[in-house]
Amino acid sequence: MKKLLVLNSSLNGTEGNSNQLASEIVTHLTGKFDLSVVERDLAKDALPHLTQEELGAWMTDETERTDQQAQLAKLSDELIQELIDADMVVIGLPMYNFGIPSVFKAWVDRVARAGTTFKYTETGPQGLLENKKVYIAAARGGIYQGTDKDSQTQHVKDIFALLGITDLEFLYAEGLNMPGAEDVKAAFSERVKSI
Repeated sequence: MKKLLVLNSSLNGTEGNSNQLASEIVTHLTGKFDLSVVERDLAKDALPHLTQEELGAWMTDETERTDQQAQLAKLSDELIQELIDADMVVIGLPMYNFGIPSVFKAWVDRVARAGTTFKYTETGPQGLLENKKVYIAAARGGIYQGTDKDSQTQHVKDIFALLGITDLEFLYAEGLNMPGAEDVKAAFSERVKSI
């Protein structure tokens, strides 16, 4: 049985376009594969921004951490383990002010850990996680794919490449706040059937 990790980051919860689109991908994949699904709603779980204290806890050897440091490191350790265990990842990713949601960035800051999910070498960073497929349901109110205003796509590619994950598939649903949004959603649903 394969493991699927689902990460949603819409502030609108189940009403959010990205969450709904990610749900379509999950439904398709669970119909295609025998999957165990772990879901994490990053907005609902309200991951806080990373602090120096938490970062310091990771940098302290596990055997030397105080109880407080162990508690601080626990969240990052859990998030990393979820990612390590996953064979596939589905991300519901809305575009907020041309970027990724801050709650998704808070997740990234906890899973991108030097010495754990990537390491530094003489030629630069090397990812330690491989052989994972990532599907991104990119929901946008306007139309930005392939333009200078699409700061999300390359950023997300770079994040996962840092971790060693390069098999990413972006499924865009753009113009969702413009006339014809229902046509966009229908086209998205057709695209999902091809994965």
